[in-house]
Amino acid sequence: MQTGGVIADHALTWSPAHPTDLLQTLAGLGRGGGDPTLHIDAAGAVWRTTLTDDGPATIRIEQRSPGELRCLGWGPGAATAVEAAPELAGGLDDPSEFEPRIRLIDDAHRSNPGLRIPRTGRVFEALVPAILEQKVITLQAHASWRRLVKRHGSAAPGPTPRPMHVVPSPSGWASIPSWEWHQAGVDPRRARTIVNAARYAARLEEAVRMSPADAAARLTLLPGIGVWTAAEVAQRAFGDADALSVGDYHLSNYLGHALWGRDMTDDEMLEAMTPWAGHRYRVVRLLGAAGVRGRPRRGPRMSFVDHRAI
Repeated sequence: MQTGGVIADHALTWSPAHPTDLLQTLAGLGRGGGDPTLHIDAAGAVWRTTLTDDGPATIRIEQRSPGELRCLGWGPGAATAVEAAPELAGGLDDPSEFEPRIRLIDDAHRSNPGLRIPRTGRVFEALVPAILEQKVITLQAHASWRRLVKRHGSAAPGPTPRPMHVVPSPSGWASIPSWEWHQAGVDPRRARTIVNAARYAARLEEAVRMSPADAAARLTLLPGIGVWTAAEVAQRAFGDADALSVGDYHLSNYLGHALWGRDMTDDEMLEAMTPWAGHRYRVVRLLGAAGVRGRPRRGPRMSFVDHRAI
C-alpha cells in the first residue's frame, strides 16, 4: 500500500483484543501542538516517529473500523516499529479486571470503552520530555521539546503530511552544547539530568523487561529522576495502567476534588486511591476523557521562567 505516492516499507493490519479508540489511546503521547514526533492528519490517522534499535522510523496508524487497525511504516526501523504497533495502540492493556467501584468512574468507563493504555517500549524517548516537564509549566516544556527535536533530530522518513522529525539518539542528546539548552529555555539542572541519563540509555532501556518496582528503581537511581518522572515514563514506555504521577503539581488536588470534593496531599491521595490499585493511572485517564473537573483554580498558576534571561 502507498500513501502520498510513496509505497510503505512495511504494513500490518490487526484486530485488537479489546475495544480500542485509537485517538483517545494515543492522545497522551503527544507533547503539545506542533510536536514534531506526532501528528493527526485530516483523515484521523496518527503519524508517529521513533528511533528504534534498527534506526529511525515513521509510522501511520489508522482505525479502519471499530475492530480493525492498520499500520504503515517507512525508514530503516520500519519493520520494528510496525511490529510494535499493536502494543503502541494498547494491545497489552487488559481492562477486564478493572472495577470502577463508584458511579462517577463507572460512567467514565462506560462512555470511553476504547481508551487503552499505550506502550511505546522506548524508555529514553519517554524520559527526555518528562525531564523537560519537571518544575515548569507544560507550554514551556513543549516549546523546549519542539525546538530541541527540530534542531538536533533527523528528518522523518516517509511521506509525512507535514515536516516531522525523529528524536536525537542518546549520544545526540548528550552532545547538545550548553548554549543550545539555554536558547531552548532549559535550565542547567534539567540539561545535566538529560545528558547524564543519555550515558546510561542502554541500561535504562532494559527497564521495559522489568517489574514495575524494579523499573522504577532503575530509573530513580540516576540523579534528577524522581518518582514523578519515573511514573511519567512508565505510563508511556511500559504501558503501566497503575503508574500514578506522585508529586505532580495538580494531580492530588484534581483527584481529591473530582472524587472526594476536597484538597488532598500526595499521601492522602495514595491512600484514597488504594481501591483502584493496579489501575490508578487508568482512573486518571478515564476521568480526563470524561471531562470530569477537579479543583476550581483559585490559587496562583506556575509561572513561565525564561531561563534565557538568566
